[in-house]
Amino acid sequence: MKVETLMTTDVKTVTPGTPLRETARILAESGISGLPVVEDGKVVGVVSEADILIKERGINPSKPGVLGLLFDHGVSTEAKLRAHTAGEAMTAPAITIGPGRPASEAAARMIDEGVNRLPVVDDAGTLLGIVSRADLVRAFVRSDAEIEHEIREDLILRTLWISPDRITVVVSNGEVKLFGRVDAKHDAELVESLARRVPGVISVESDIAWIDEDERPRRTPEATATR
Repeated sequence: MKVETLMTTDVKTVTPGTPLRETARILAESGISGLPVVEDGKVVGVVSEADILIKERGINPSKPGVLGLLFDHGVSTEAKLRAHTAGEAMTAPAITIGPGRPASEAAARMIDEGVNRLPVVDDAGTLLGIVSRADLVRAFVRSDAEIEHEIREDLILRTLWISPDRITVVVSNGEVKLFGRVDAKHDAELVESLARRVPGVISVESDIAWIDEDERPRRTPEATATR
């Protein structure tokens, strides 16, 4: 599943010159945690609730004066404390993702970077949409038939170029079982590895055989792993 199938295209944005009070109002009324800051259609940063809360918190009282500004949250805190506009308060550059990237990559980037949403941009940085953690969670709640279709058609056929007739995919309550035979051990391992990343998959058990250099059939060890 790709980001473009999950993203929201009706995105609320602000410009670098949007007053900070107006930015806070949009966040509060929309019930969202962050807004892309857009200039000439391109994402130049993201302003979040955390950026505004820095202003409310002020200087860390345990580190008064200049030291409180420089060493509390980093040098950029001073600029955020003095911010009057979204552009002055925003975090830049924005952490973004392309529309054709897999949902698993979006999830990993959100977790690794500690963000709740990612602006979706094209190669030129133009905003196309936004994908949130909530979007990814909704994608996880899919039917077994949808999961099976993605593994067979998108993963096995279109990604690995293996005929789906060579691999049987059985999905029950998100638990995937794979049976069949492929040409190489690498292919068997890839099918299993990529299947684990499909949204909605709880575990994968693989019993896919392959042919080695001596034309002897081999099988992957049975393994079940919880996502």
